[in-house]
Amino acid sequence: MSAALTAAAVSVVLVHGAFVDGSGWKAVHEKLTKDGYDVTVVQNPTTSLADDVAATKRAIASAKNPVVLVGHSYGGAIISEAGNDSKVVGLVYIAAFVPDKGESVASLTKDPVPGAPPAPILPPQDGFLYIDKAKFREGFCADVDPKTAKFMADSQSGWGLPAVGGVVSEAAWKKKPSWYLVAAEDHMIPPVAQRSMAKRGNATVTEVKASHAVMVSQPAAVAEIIEKAAKGAVK
Repeated sequence: MSAALTAAAVSVVLVHGAFVDGSGWKAVHEKLTKDGYDVTVVQNPTTSLADDVAATKRAIASAKNPVVLVGHSYGGAIISEAGNDSKVVGLVYIAAFVPDKGESVASLTKDPVPGAPPAPILPPQDGFLYIDKAKFREGFCADVDPKTAKFMADSQSGWGLPAVGGVVSEAAWKKKPSWYLVAAEDHMIPPVAQRSMAKRGNATVTEVKASHAVMVSQPAAVAEIIEKAAKGAVK
């Protein structure tokens, strides 16, 4: 199937993770729309898993075609739940968590990976988590230019504890094809954990040398795996 025919047959829904918003997908969105895809960027509130799944399902409902659902970081938990929607034909995890039924981001991260640097997340403030601004670039987006990284640090949104602890009721990746992009220089989700989750999820894996903010630093690589998923999902 040609790229043009694939783009006409599939919509893409992009789901951001914690501490950021949908603007991080800007360059990926530009590439996908240039290639003809109908794209929706979710602005999920990151207040609770239920709220974020609801926002994502509204985006799925508004899409013109069957959906390839893409999640970055905590967005992987969101798409694992929201991906059970019958309109979703494929899942793409971008340096993301891949929880199973009964799991949450909290349960997946309760045991630190030996030797991995700790993510620079501050103690909860009024029920929300934030990244230490002084360590934001080093931890979250080391390969992003300093000016952009500072803006990301200064504009970060809080990650609600009900989102961190939100439990997946049914893992969509058990029923639907999935793809995974490993960020090999990630200091938020250790690459070894990413590879393990991708393997458990039976995902088609691609790996790039990038920070956690791979969609900002290497949007072409992210768009490429999404387009591969679109082609694979409509065979």
